[in-house]
Amino acid sequence: MPRKKKEDQKPDMPPIELPKMKERPQLVKGMKDILPGDQCYWEYIRDTARSIASLYSFDRIDTPVVESAALFTHGLGKLTDIVEKEMYAFIDQGGQNLALRPEFTAGVARAYLEHGMNVWPQPVKLYAVGPVFRHDKPQEGRYRQHNQFSCEIIGEGKPAADAQLMFLAYKFLKTVGLMPQLHVNSIGCLACRSVFKEQLIEYYRSKRSVLCEDCKRRLTKNPLRILDCKNDTCQELKAKAPHIVDSLCESCQSHFMGVVDFLDELDIPYQHNPHLVRGIDYYTRTVFEFYALKEESPEGDDDEKKAAPIALGGGGRYDNLIEMFGGVSTPASGFALGIERIILAMKAREAAGGVRCVPPRKPIDIFVAQLGEQAKRKAMLLFEDLIADGFSVAESFTKDSLKAQLELANKMGVKLSLILGQQELIDGTIIIRNMEGGEQEVVDRKKLMKILHRKLIVENGDISNP
Repeated sequence: MPRKKKEDQKPDMPPIELPKMKERPQLVKGMKDILPGDQCYWEYIRDTARSIASLYSFDRIDTPVVESAALFTHGLGKLTDIVEKEMYAFIDQGGQNLALRPEFTAGVARAYLEHGMNVWPQPVKLYAVGPVFRHDKPQEGRYRQHNQFSCEIIGEGKPAADAQLMFLAYKFLKTVGLMPQLHVNSIGCLACRSVFKEQLIEYYRSKRSVLCEDCKRRLTKNPLRILDCKNDTCQELKAKAPHIVDSLCESCQSHFMGVVDFLDELDIPYQHNPHLVRGIDYYTRTVFEFYALKEESPEGDDDEKKAAPIALGGGGRYDNLIEMFGGVSTPASGFALGIERIILAMKAREAAGGVRCVPPRKPIDIFVAQLGEQAKRKAMLLFEDLIADGFSVAESFTKDSLKAQLELANKMGVKLSLILGQQELIDGTIIIRNMEGGEQEVVDRKKLMKILHRKLIVENGDISNP
């Protein structure tokens, strides 16, 4: 081939410089990647949530991550910590005041009204699983984007609805391997709560000087929120504060006793917490929270930290919310459980020597190994045939070395490897290798599936003899 003349030769192309960020990108504070090693927990929790919700006739609903900010400001309460301090609110390009949802209930109530669910057979039972957003102080098990499993019963005001929600949440937590503690209380209706607010104001007025700044403001605007304050001094004062159950009207007292009777009948262990109020304004009557038992808490540097229970979530009744959004008076109740917190409690229990909470993954039965480009193409087709026949299969088609492939199969704990090379293609055969003992046999490709089914009949974890 003649050489090109110098003038015909193309000049060397100058190197192309890629635009680079000044700093390597990192996670936004308060956010968290869910890595492959943790996905088994998430898959198990989502599957369990879906299964249990379905058993109790709850249908799934997915509401948008972005809603009108007014939905939460009006529904949750302007003076709640969620709205005042934690809600991600912003003005979009069209001038709308929007927010990332900080919880599910308000959005579900909006959907109930907007889609005419009030004419469906009542009650409407809905569940959701997904992310919510709060600009909270990041800590283990609590992130600014976290995930919840939420259930709502809309259109039923009887104590049985409250009790069923608590039982469902309790059963879910037990199923994923935890031993939950249930705290329950009643905060009454608007009428009897107003009497209690006056008692609270009278109790805290003389102690105003030692209240935190937030609670000084709450004392005049929303005194119930003082009982939800996490400040140490405010917590100490709460111990001697009036109990709202002493101010319940006859109807609210009867409702609360009905809830407790159901819990007793269902044999759900619970503790009456007279100062439990929850942190959202839409709650009425029943409120409840779930915690992991103390021995399931993660180990810390001191005994107090070790003993701190993990708050898993909670809920209650919100009989006024639908009406506040413009609908007719509609009783409703619900709960939300934090998935990150549940996983934290599951891992803590496992670390403390308990039984593994997540069931082991189904072992991989077969590894398909190949040698040569033509064998690789045929191995890909074999891989699909094995999947279609119901086998659990693995491969590494990007590796050319047979040794490297078999080493990977060993690491994965695979029972059998199928080896396909140039000679096997010519002969219409395939090699079956027992990865535990190393024995190999050459079989007819047409009889492979029948032989594999016979070999993979598992008795006590051992492969049966062909």
